[in-house]
Amino acid sequence: MSLDAVLARIDTDLPQATDRLMELLRIPSISTDPAYKADCDRAADWLVADLQSLGVKTEKRPTPGHPMVVGHLDGDGPHLLFYGHYDVQPVDPLELWDRDPFDPELQDTPRGRVIRARGASDDKGQLMTFVEACRAWKAVHGSLPCRLTFFLEGEEESGSPSLVPFMEENAAELKSDLALICDTGLFDSRVPAITTMLRGLLGEELTITGPDKDLHSGMYGGAAINPIRVLSRIIASLHDDTGRITIPGFYDGVPELSQELRDQWQGLGFDPDRFLGDVGLSQPAGEQGRSALEMIWSRPTCEVNGITGGYTGAGFKTVLPSKASAKISFRLVGTQDPLKIRENFRQMVQDMLPPDCAVEFSGHGAGPAGMFDTSSPPYELARQALSDEWPDEAAYIGCGGSIPIAGHFAEILGTPPMLIGFGKDDDQIHSPNEKYDLESFHKGIRSWARILAALS
Repeated sequence: MSLDAVLARIDTDLPQATDRLMELLRIPSISTDPAYKADCDRAADWLVADLQSLGVKTEKRPTPGHPMVVGHLDGDGPHLLFYGHYDVQPVDPLELWDRDPFDPELQDTPRGRVIRARGASDDKGQLMTFVEACRAWKAVHGSLPCRLTFFLEGEEESGSPSLVPFMEENAAELKSDLALICDTGLFDSRVPAITTMLRGLLGEELTITGPDKDLHSGMYGGAAINPIRVLSRIIASLHDDTGRITIPGFYDGVPELSQELRDQWQGLGFDPDRFLGDVGLSQPAGEQGRSALEMIWSRPTCEVNGITGGYTGAGFKTVLPSKASAKISFRLVGTQDPLKIRENFRQMVQDMLPPDCAVEFSGHGAGPAGMFDTSSPPYELARQALSDEWPDEAAYIGCGGSIPIAGHFAEILGTPPMLIGFGKDDDQIHSPNEKYDLESFHKGIRSWARILAALS
């Protein structure tokens, strides 16, 4: 099948493709707010109708929350599954938007034309890049060069409560050779990328209790234990002077980068001084001897996200508090076991408690990291296809955050995931005035057309 004819069709059809995206963007499918439940249904219906117009056997599947959209298209070659989400973030604060968030508009900016609307980048624009690539293949050749399953979710922005049960219940139907996920971006807003490392996440909250009530610090200070002082000592002990984390067994399962990947990251031209300077900082503060990209993508972390205790209101109150609390998150890599780290962390805290103090723990999620095998042939085929479309050669990159769906595909379906997206750093996802570059939309469609050809 000729790829050139498909790419030419994409170029010709870009205005119509943009209009279709605008239609979807007009639907306020905010999944977190029950007031928009009917709109989430309407967005699912819109996608069902659009996929059916391509000959995809598509259904809206009910869940306890918002519906899933599942579609199948027969074809020769490998069985690929495409995942995206049609729900969007709330628009608050509305007064910071320059226009109605659900009245999309093509705008000219100093950096080129952009599509301005809530969901333009996260994730409706990204989702539609793949749909439009399939539309062009069908228009030119009457069929696709592979077998496809579409799996579109309506609860990603509200924690995906229905996702895992739905996947477990429909695992046989959803299982495929490869799962394609379009919810990531370009590196440095210019380099096409395949995300091959995702950090896991462990959340812990601890509360230290000393005296049974808040005390007057003049009457009890010095004689009575202060839970804030105990908590401070525990927090300070979590890192040594070189930035390494001191929890026993913490680094079990943490791999070193291959020289090939280290060289590729070095070639990305990442500027750590600019990266920190953009947020008013100048010196990296993590593990000594590690580059900034290593620390963000391939090294684990332990960070204190919040501390409470004593009097924190206006003015001054000389109180010795009864309780002190902290919220601590761990970003995990490689094969680190979040449950084992939780156990070791809690034991370390217990061992540091002085007499007359007790501790209560509360867990806030525990998910392992994801590492994807770039030696698998589809990865290099997709990387080359991306390189053929963009001025910069495509790279394998890491992600400092967590994308749970990727792990679910591997764990529940036994299907390896591939994360490719075309968002840019300044897309303002989750913020007012979200946008998606028209170039990202156009070249994203062309990229998926190339990837479909390469994988098939």
